[in-house]
Amino acid sequence: MAKRKQQRDAAADPYREREQSKYDNPVPSREFLMEVIADQARPLTRDQLARTLELEDPDALEGLRRRLIAMERDGQVIRNRRGGYVLVDNEELLRGRVVGHQDGYGQLAPDVGGQRIYISPRDMRMVLHGDRAVVRVTGVNHEGEPAGLLVEVIERANKTVVGRYFEESGIGFVVPSNRRIHQDVIVPAGEQHNASNGELVVAQINQQPTMRRQPIGEVIQVLGEHIQPGTEIETAQLIYGIPVEWPDAVMKELERIPDQVPEADKQGRKDLRKMPLVTIDGADARDFDDAVYAEPKPSGWRLVVAIADVSHYVRPGTALDREARRRGNSVYFPRNVVPMLPEKLSNGLCSLNPEVDRLCMVCDMLVTGGGEIRRSSFYRAVMRSHARMLYDEVAGILVDGDRDLRARYETLVPQLENLHGVYQSLRKARNRRGAIDFETTETQILFDDDGLIRSIEPVERNDAHRLIEECMLAANQATARYLQKQKLPALFRNHEGPDEDRLDNLNRFLAETGLRLGGGDDPQPGDFAKLLRSVQNRPDRHLIQTVMLRSLKQAVYHPVNSGHFGLAMNEYAHFTSPIRRYPDLLVHRGIGHVLDGGKGSNFPIGQDELLSLGEHFSMTERRADEATRDAEAILKCQYIRDKVGEEYNGTVTGVTGFGLFVELDDLYVDGLVHVTQLENDFFRFDPIGHHLTGERTGKVYRLTDRVRVRIARVDPDERKVDLAMLGSLDANGELEAPLDGDAGKQGKGGRKRPGKGGADKQRKGRRSRKEKA
Repeated sequence: MAKRKQQRDAAADPYREREQSKYDNPVPSREFLMEVIADQARPLTRDQLARTLELEDPDALEGLRRRLIAMERDGQVIRNRRGGYVLVDNEELLRGRVVGHQDGYGQLAPDVGGQRIYISPRDMRMVLHGDRAVVRVTGVNHEGEPAGLLVEVIERANKTVVGRYFEESGIGFVVPSNRRIHQDVIVPAGEQHNASNGELVVAQINQQPTMRRQPIGEVIQVLGEHIQPGTEIETAQLIYGIPVEWPDAVMKELERIPDQVPEADKQGRKDLRKMPLVTIDGADARDFDDAVYAEPKPSGWRLVVAIADVSHYVRPGTALDREARRRGNSVYFPRNVVPMLPEKLSNGLCSLNPEVDRLCMVCDMLVTGGGEIRRSSFYRAVMRSHARMLYDEVAGILVDGDRDLRARYETLVPQLENLHGVYQSLRKARNRRGAIDFETTETQILFDDDGLIRSIEPVERNDAHRLIEECMLAANQATARYLQKQKLPALFRNHEGPDEDRLDNLNRFLAETGLRLGGGDDPQPGDFAKLLRSVQNRPDRHLIQTVMLRSLKQAVYHPVNSGHFGLAMNEYAHFTSPIRRYPDLLVHRGIGHVLDGGKGSNFPIGQDELLSLGEHFSMTERRADEATRDAEAILKCQYIRDKVGEEYNGTVTGVTGFGLFVELDDLYVDGLVHVTQLENDFFRFDPIGHHLTGERTGKVYRLTDRVRVRIARVDPDERKVDLAMLGSLDANGELEAPLDGDAGKQGKGGRKRPGKGGADKQRKGRRSRKEKA
């Protein structure tokens, strides 16, 4: 075997051009340093690295020192006891984010794909949920999952926690409301600051946990004994650490941004102000990212998707950019929004409001009659939205033929009909690809003047919703292809198919129902879609759909494209919502870099930084989902706490070893029927079949079963709705034989109500699907 070359010329750094554009005295890039360490196949000290790279200049040596410190801080390398740098994200060392579990153990979600790594309760004593850490893979645990030892904590995620303050034997502590944080925060004497026993408080963590002690902190805010109506959103923000206040530096930068688009900013852009672009959104939308236009062509359609040019206003390195990056995305609570960008931009200068000039980035596509994107181009433009339209209005024009609406929007009707034609073509391609369409019902919460829930209503999706969704998906797909063609470092929106374990569980479940998923060990989206179509007339179709949906992984942001399984696309990226998603803003900057004559090799953000950013934005997206679910849960508990004792029909939406989760008809609220509230029997849980089976009675409760329950207890502080099982419903919606004992009796102060909805109704509250993928 040839001897490995020891010297590497720093000039051979493939990212040298990028580094030279950023620094007066460039040092080897992070990527090149990692390549050198990997090439040497052994730990290297800083001196050894300097000799290997033939660095002798004092400035270069100092730059190397600082870069290695930064790489160590970011978890790219760690130092062993001899001072040698070792690569992370190899076969043994992995970095990622800690996911806590209330049972005391945890998992590391690696930055670089792969399966989560089990972290023992002993090692979890040193970290909290959300921390970033490096773990050494050591083998497998008792359930056969990869297991590891905690090597280093590289970032602390929790500066404050929300929980209840208690005192026992003279010792104060806060029990976190976030169940994933399983360690109590010790509060030394005198640091409780007027908090009383049992009150909800905000605690600041002054000392993070170690192997020998729990986190130590102080109470900085007392929230009271209970979560008061109107404070549920603030509470959720505090629990999940969502940034709300704007730093002073951001507000100062905003003062320098004009209220209107200056004429100078419009120069050098394509003028689309006469093109009848329109925005189509829901009635409650306040920021408008996208506008659309279509016209017929001999080979199909020209589709123009114009997106707010946020990158023109939010520049790298500014306080505004740093804060937007920290937030990652806007968070849409039931009654308000925590925006990624200040309202001056999100609802003002960047929003594509009607009849005003706005700067935009355009994806201009030629779509064939069969729905394929034949070609696309990107350019900067200035536009003027010709109308702010609602989904229901567009559907009324296109589907219902509403004469009044067609008269009101007479000049735009031909353009809307063109858009409908594009949608029909794109829909054909979607079906041909085998994209997976799961049937779900979204809900919206309606409030009264006091901020309390008046009702929870289903949202009916129509062709206007689907039209915009398909236009956005097409633009995102064209964007991903452009990024790859230009070899631009960027974040893709990846959605992987089921892994081996999930696929095995799904196939075992399907075998019990007499079904089989095509594709063998490597099923494709079309196999899922085909199976879904084949069960449309089966009474258990919702059960099958739910289990199939749960077999798929969550979509994530990653710098290496691996396609989108659910959409059956080989490449996919987020481009269409830079007002509310930072990954889209990064993509816009990449496109602008090329439009300005740049190349992928000198784009200022490298692959490894994108890897960390992708993990961060995937985390902020999950954080937003958890926070909004939490706020909704509190609101829904407050909504039904005066309904204790009432009876409802419902659908089983979850089956666990400790009971059933049931969604109540008309209320769209989930509650728990504890296993002790079922028949006088011992129930065994089958995680593969998603059912509980009574040993004595043989009674089976499955996912999507229809049941009748009584609301037994509601606790908004704990987000709990306890239900008592009254019995199963037959195919006609009638109560079968009641349970043993007092089943079917009316609770104190309650009344019987006939539940609505048949066995074919499955309702799930979800955010808008405009760009759900």
